[in-house]
Amino acid sequence: MFVAKKRVDSVVNVERHSERVLILNMVLDNGRLNVLMVYALHLGKPEEEKKHFWKELFHLVSCIPETE
Repeated sequence: MFVAKKRVDSVVNVERHSERVLILNMVLDNGRLNVLMVYALHLGKPEEEKKHFWKELFHLVSCIPETE
């Protein structure tokens, strides 16, 4: 993950939720920004693994306040 030099001081937190999901929290002039970096599953993965991945991702997104 790369952050522009002028934005490094804006980074509040970086959370690794799994091997495939990382969340970067930043505070900018006009509010807070959450950037999700997601490495999606390959098409050949088992259906149960896909369901777990999408469930985790939707849960993380739903926990972000609408104001962010």
